[in-house]
Amino acid sequence: MFRTKNGELEVLLVHPGGPFFRKKDNGAWTIPKGEVAEGEDHLSRARVEFEEEIGINPMVSDPIELGAVKQKGGKTVHAWAFEGNLPADFVVASNTFAMEWPPRSGRTQEFPEIDRAEFFSIEEAKEKINQAQIELLDRLVQHVDTR
Repeated sequence: MFRTKNGELEVLLVHPGGPFFRKKDNGAWTIPKGEVAEGEDHLSRARVEFEEEIGINPMVSDPIELGAVKQKGGKTVHAWAFEGNLPADFVVASNTFAMEWPPRSGRTQEFPEIDRAEFFSIEEAKEKINQAQIELLDRLVQHVDTR
């Protein structure tokens, strides 16, 4: 999701929830994303993941295809963008995941997949986002500049 505020392009990024990312900031943020099942349509999955992580249905008729990037760990991320905004009373309504925490404790805890969602200027976003996804921001800027 992107918007223009005070003449400046801003993008929505999400911060992963859970104990491993609690104190991480720069380089930890990402676009809303998730795993695609074999044979599943990438755009359909992107819409589902956005709604699961943000709590808002991104049903737009003309999403902007930004292509794919490969992250350090080998995961390929396919991305689309759309113009929009969050409601004034927005609160992250992310789905959750379970994991053993603390490690080797035998106890399972639930954590939100996403603990924060915020708009950032492109410059700020390039500091916050996973390094492999910077190319997606560049592609969005190029698309918006050519409109």
